[in-house]
Amino acid sequence: MSDASSSPRSSNQALLQVDNLRIEIPNRRGTLVAVDDISFHINEGEVLGVVGESGAGKSLTGAAVIGLLEPPCHIAGGQIQLDGRRIEALPYEQMRRIRGREIGMVFQDPLTSLNPLYTIGRQLTETILTHTDMNENGARKRAIELLEEVGIPAAAQRIDQYPHQFSGGMRQRVVIALALCINPRLIIADEPTTALDVSIQAQIITLLKRLCREHGAAVMLVTHDMGVIAETADRVAVMYAGRIVEVGPVADVVLRAQHPYTSGLMGSIPLVGHDVENLTQIDGAMPRLNAIPRGCAFNPRCPRAFDRCRQERPDLQPVGGATEAACWLFDQQDDRLSRGSGTHG
Repeated sequence: MSDASSSPRSSNQALLQVDNLRIEIPNRRGTLVAVDDISFHINEGEVLGVVGESGAGKSLTGAAVIGLLEPPCHIAGGQIQLDGRRIEALPYEQMRRIRGREIGMVFQDPLTSLNPLYTIGRQLTETILTHTDMNENGARKRAIELLEEVGIPAAAQRIDQYPHQFSGGMRQRVVIALALCINPRLIIADEPTTALDVSIQAQIITLLKRLCREHGAAVMLVTHDMGVIAETADRVAVMYAGRIVEVGPVADVVLRAQHPYTSGLMGSIPLVGHDVENLTQIDGAMPRLNAIPRGCAFNPRCPRAFDRCRQERPDLQPVGGATEAACWLFDQQDDRLSRGSGTHG
């Protein structure tokens, strides 16, 4: 499978390169394939949005990159390279050193990252002390600077408070500070705004984007919200049933979605001044891992499916510009497709 096309900020070598990643979950009845042979890359300073419904495999992909898959879920095939070094099979201690120093993580629920028994300051300073040569005073000073940087008021006083003394939005700001405190080269942000009010979501996304740009970090932004992707990402990879079905520059994918599933996602976004009753609805639901349809996994829900979609599984292929889509509508040998017909779905 070919990987994502380069953005204007691309470099000669991707910071993160994932090739043919396969994630399996064994159970009593056999083995479930949660992520099926996906490839993508993220360049330095770039934000790649990974979007799809619940169960698409996007969060598992992020967990695999940072080495946090929970058994029995495991990587069954493929490679993950960080700056040219393979990391998917590193021993626990080596991977632990990479987490925090080279790869940071922002979880959906900030309480997942924060220990309720420790002060915010202790958690920040311990991370800094673990990965740097700073002393206690230097680490505390750096922690206060980070809290100020993410917009925590009265940081010098609040550093000695506990997570429960912060609002949800403020806790997420602390988590972002925690993820950035060692200036990692890659940030995995897994649904970082889902648990927050809409007004706070916008603030957190703006903050994360600004800080990553200032720190020069690349970002893998995992979300189900195409609106967040449109506001934040440089490129977007759309996942469905464990596979990437479309990938390309965010403006091209948002404005000219090619895969019918991507078109459905875009059509379901409410716009200011538009009638919400006319939003597109994708019929059906994401298939269970033990019931992935033959052929294109989206075919039972696709209004444009034909016989080949039900028999053969498509791979990503160029569909114009820097965008690729896994859809038989774009097969060069299918005479039924008129390339000038515009957006599909």
